[in-house]
Amino acid sequence: MPAAALPAQLTLGTAVQAREQLAGALAQSEDQAVRLDAGALTQFDSSAIAVLLDLRRDLQSQGKQLVVENWPERLKALVGLYGVGELLHD
Repeated sequence: MPAAALPAQLTLGTAVQAREQLAGALAQSEDQAVRLDAGALTQFDSSAIAVLLDLRRDLQSQGKQLVVENWPERLKALVGLYGVGELLHD
């Protein structure tokens, strides 16, 4: 079961609040591999990638790994375009 889920919208205007909420939820997980469900995400920009990278960094500092599940195809494409796929995919 995922520790948290991305919201339907994750853009520049919502990124700070979403990041804070997600970081809090993910930090509570006791699992080594902390799962984040991206399936609900429908409206996003490059801020979504920044949030994912920040969450990954936060978890790594705790000795944990971020595992993103249910990637929307457009988000996969954007991650590939920015060249950070190997940082965010297993």
